[in-house]
This record gives sequence, C-alpha cells and structure tokens, in this order.
Amino acid sequence: MNVFRIGDHIPAFDMEVGECRHLSVQTRDKLRMVADIAYGPTPRQKLDIFFPAGGGEDLPVHMFVHGGYWRMFSKDDFSHVANTVTAAGAIAVIISFDLMPSVGLAEVVRQVRRARDWIVEHIGHHGGDAGRLTVSGHSTGAHLATFLFTDDEKAPPRGSLLLGGVYNIRALQQSFLQPLVQLTDEEVREFSPLHRNFRPRVDSFILYGEQEAQSGHAQGGALAWQLKEAGCDVVLAALSDASHMSSILDLGSPESEASRYLCSLIARY
Repeated sequence: MNVFRIGDHIPAFDMEVGECRHLSVQTRDKLRMVADIAYGPTPRQKLDIFFPAGGGEDLPVHMFVHGGYWRMFSKDDFSHVANTVTAAGAIAVIISFDLMPSVGLAEVVRQVRRARDWIVEHIGHHGGDAGRLTVSGHSTGAHLATFLFTDDEKAPPRGSLLLGGVYNIRALQQSFLQPLVQLTDEEVREFSPLHRNFRPRVDSFILYGEQEAQSGHAQGGALAWQLKEAGCDVVLAALSDASHMSSILDLGSPESEASRYLCSLIARY
C-alpha cells in the first residue's frame, strides 16, 4: 500500500469524490454566485464567488484552495465548501489553477497568490472586506495555502484552516506521483512549508482526519510547531472518525466537526 495513493486506503474514495461533485452542482444551483471570473491569463485561472443569503456590505471573505496533488480537480469539484462559508455569513471564493506537469510548482504557487491578489483588489466591488480575508485548503491545497502567509508575503490572510495537508514534499519524489508531477530538487527545497518562515499573528487551524495515515498526523504536528514558533495562534486537531476524503466532504456540511472549525475561524473576523 502506498501511503500517498489515497485510494489504496480509503475504499470509499471514488464515492466520496463523486459526492463532493454532486453536492457542488447543487450548491451552484442553490447559492447566489458569480462564476468563472478570470484572475489570470490562462483558461484555468478562474474563480467563483458565492454570497450569503441577504447579501450585505463589508462582509468577511474566505478563499478555498482545492487539493489533488497539484495535478487534478478544479474549483467546480469543491463548490460545496461555499455552503459552510456562506452559512457563517461570509463570501466564499473558490479557485482553480493550472495543473502540473503542464506547469511547474512555482507557477502553481504564483497563481494561487495571484488569485489572492485579485480578491484583495476586487472583492470590495462584490460586498467583501479584503481586510477580513481568511483561507483554507485541503491536501495539497493546504500546502498551497501556506504560501499566502510566508514571511515574504505583504498581504497575508487573517487566518487559515489547513486540512489534511502535506508540508514536507520531498517524500513525494519517491512515490508513484513523481512521474505525474515531476518534482525537481529545487521545487522540493523551495516549496516545502516545513522549510519556510511564516508571518506572525495569522490564526491557524491545522486539522487532519483521525483515520489518516500517521505520516499525515506527523506533518500536521510539525507545521503546528513551526507556526507557533513564528508567533501564530494555532489549533491542532484530529477530526473524529474522518478520513482524508470524508473530511473535505464534511467541510461543506455546516453541522460537521470540520465545518465548526471553519465557522469558528470566520467568526473571529
């Protein structure tokens, strides 16, 4: 069993991915939204904005970054996260980006930062307050979200929720993924969050499924320690009876444990 081949140890993987997609279609039909806004020049550099019932001005804003080992999925697969965000009274912004190996990891990180920059510059025109921005990501989306508040970032979010993330990516070079994403040694050195310094005063919830591999638990704990050393307020928690995929499915259900953490983060601002 390969620890990084998620489907090997989650029998319900395909079903849970399918359920995310099904709920996401329902979410796009149900919530008021603006779809497919371009934040960059390529076709996948698009974002969707979802609005809470009743609208409003100067609302908190939450950005979600999807996972998929940088090589699969899109914003359309995870629209359901907007259910929780909008129920908490915030605007949800869910992004897509170009996938590896058609671009390198440096470009993926640049695009996620570019999407954040678009939000900071333009979300006020949609009723949001860029000064109340928080961010979440799942799996490698959690990895990407950390690069929005490394110490070289001028506009970090107020807080983050990092779910089931991978924060030391060197081991992926020896996994089944290497032929698919073609990580270079330079990318591993530059883009492993455990090798980076972070901005202080960014509230961070680091979560992982209780049923995830122990390596995932260890990576979450290591990042939590690093963020605490940087001066961040950190909550580290295992989600009861959750796997890598059920946790992101739950993030779109406002009654779930994962969503309660997300609502708590948004409520701070």
